[in-house]
Amino acid sequence: MRSLIKAEQHKLKLLTQKQVELTLIEPTKTGLSKSILDATGSVRSFLKAQRIHDYETQRQGPEHKIKISALLYTKQEVIKSSASLYRPRTKKGDPRIWFSNLKKIASPNDIIAIIFYDTRFHVFNLTKLDIITLISSNNDHVLKTLISEISRKANEVAEELLGKLIAIAHKGPVPSQVAADTAVGRTLERALGIDMNASKQPDYKGIELKAFRGSKKNRKNLFAQVPDWSLSKFKSSAEILDAFGYSRGNDFKLYCTVSAAKVNSQGLSLRLDTDISQLIEHSDKPTIGDFAVWTLDKLHKRLQEKHRETFWVQAQSLYIDNVEHFQYVLVEHTKKPIVTQFDLLLEQGIITLDHLIKRNSKGKVVEKGPLFKIKPFGLELLFPPSERHPLVVV
Repeated sequence: MRSLIKAEQHKLKLLTQKQVELTLIEPTKTGLSKSILDATGSVRSFLKAQRIHDYETQRQGPEHKIKISALLYTKQEVIKSSASLYRPRTKKGDPRIWFSNLKKIASPNDIIAIIFYDTRFHVFNLTKLDIITLISSNNDHVLKTLISEISRKANEVAEELLGKLIAIAHKGPVPSQVAADTAVGRTLERALGIDMNASKQPDYKGIELKAFRGSKKNRKNLFAQVPDWSLSKFKSSAEILDAFGYSRGNDFKLYCTVSAAKVNSQGLSLRLDTDISQLIEHSDKPTIGDFAVWTLDKLHKRLQEKHRETFWVQAQSLYIDNVEHFQYVLVEHTKKPIVTQFDLLLEQGIITLDHLIKRNSKGKVVEKGPLFKIKPFGLELLFPPSERHPLVVV
């Protein structure tokens, strides 16, 4: 797809502020004449993430074509359409998409916006339609109504969750559920009625919850992600543990922070190779050198999946009858991380990696990470301006 011009960028920014999730496609002259559009990587990712369609599981041939209702929007009218999602028998079954009547709203090399809402696609010409004027006007255009409804529903969940957190905070300090560093988050999840699980999906109806003890020094968890073992010299967490671990009590463990800004006491550090889009973990032992690899694409995807919308919940820790309690006092609400900043913050050591690997007395290796963490002040560098909500007056 071509680069967006400034006017298109401004329109896209407005839609992002309204929390409208969409994908973009650029019809070519050939594509329009043949009524065929390539379903590009970004389009396929959007369809899969929205659980609309997965081309990877679709078989080739017209008999496996999927059709979905669609509406095409212009300034004057709404045109009925249908989307065809398919993989032809020829050309290795390259994913295709087409919207009937698209030629009525699109010219070659226009940028077309695609939204999915209420079981159908909503399509308009981002290049030609003055979406900024349309949204700000007093006229009740159907596309304006659609965008308002999407924005309202997106905010509904956040308002619901904020109300529950205020209610929990007003009840006073909550006794910890476990004696562990993770207690502050697990206690909050329990108070909200969220079951503890190992899912990589956000915690509350699409919103990620990150609770932490109030401290300006504590780093905050972004996400966990193991290396790409197929690209790495070491093929498991057990191999990393064997190379760099140490004995503590009955356990053999490796609990340490690794940064691109300095080498740690185990001789470990991170390095970004932007030429091949990889994050590499390195040992200063000449016999080992580079030993673990993450693709930046995978890390970017995890960041976007985990933190599309996040509540960072600050708690004050206090002890009552020798039991830790948490008074939840503040929420910082962030949305849509700036992915391009992630690499820079890694290079600067503002985002770091924590190994949490141990082998117990029975010989079982347990890996709780690697956890990618960010220093507190880094949040404002990774996310657009956030909203702060006091839960109680303290």
